[in-house]
Amino acid sequence: MVKIALLFSGQGAQRVGMGTDLAEASPAARKILQMGSGILPEDFSTILKSGPEETLTRTAYCQPALYLHGLALLAALKEKRSDFTFAATAGLSLGEFTAHAAGSTFSAEDGLCLVARRGVLMEQACTQTKGAMLALLGADEALAAKVAAAAGWEVANLNGGGQVVLSGSAEKLEAAQAAAKELGVKRAIPLKVAGAYHSSLMQSAKEGLSEAISKTSMKMPSVPVLSNFLGRPARDVAEIRSSLLDQVTGAVRWETCLRHLADSGIQQFLELGPGGVLAGLAKKIVPDLPCHSAGTLAELEKVIHELPR
Repeated sequence: MVKIALLFSGQGAQRVGMGTDLAEASPAARKILQMGSGILPEDFSTILKSGPEETLTRTAYCQPALYLHGLALLAALKEKRSDFTFAATAGLSLGEFTAHAAGSTFSAEDGLCLVARRGVLMEQACTQTKGAMLALLGADEALAAKVAAAAGWEVANLNGGGQVVLSGSAEKLEAAQAAAKELGVKRAIPLKVAGAYHSSLMQSAKEGLSEAISKTSMKMPSVPVLSNFLGRPARDVAEIRSSLLDQVTGAVRWETCLRHLADSGIQQFLELGPGGVLAGLAKKIVPDLPCHSAGTLAELEKVIHELPR
């Protein structure tokens, strides 16, 4: 049997209307997408279905939206292919919570409560700290660390394929761009984000999330779930809790996660989320492994036909 790892999207992948086609066609997906009633803002379902995009882009909306969408895709997949199994899972940033729900570390409902809390806290931290992020293209970790040190910024995402993202104070953005140019980075692109994610500027969000994580019932997952912060699966429940917290202010080691999966015997990736961003990164990091991507009902049906039986 081919060993498949599921990959779940992070913030930025959201699309207005995502999941509408799934809800109409799949009772299992519809049940997941309706889970937010009583947990999320009253207008959440309307915003997800119809926008406006600037509201869905808000951290407090897009994080639960992507979480529910990823699980809805998985539910629809299992509904159509009851024999489907996966050997491991990982998610980028917010997607790590989706991966844990898929792996049964915690229930889908408990995970949604955590994600909703995380989104609100991170949005508040963004408002309080005025941060920014800068994508460095054609840079490795060592070069990115030099740029960050020169500007008083931090390494936030080690995405692979020569892409590293830095986070820091918005007032030092120009200094970070200048440092990148001076140190020979090919391109440095400011990202359209609300704040400096995965940096010390998110400390208040980490502190606020600590109580929620400590009170959430968790167990070791049914399959390995990769930790963004550790670059490997957590060894016990205590390490799951601590790594989910550390991820809020610490660097995401996505390239390390994918290489760990490949080294552990994974033969194929399946991205469940909109846009195909993770599939694109996977093809750069581990080009020998096939990676399918599904973010819509049509894409999911195509993938189902291509999956090995």
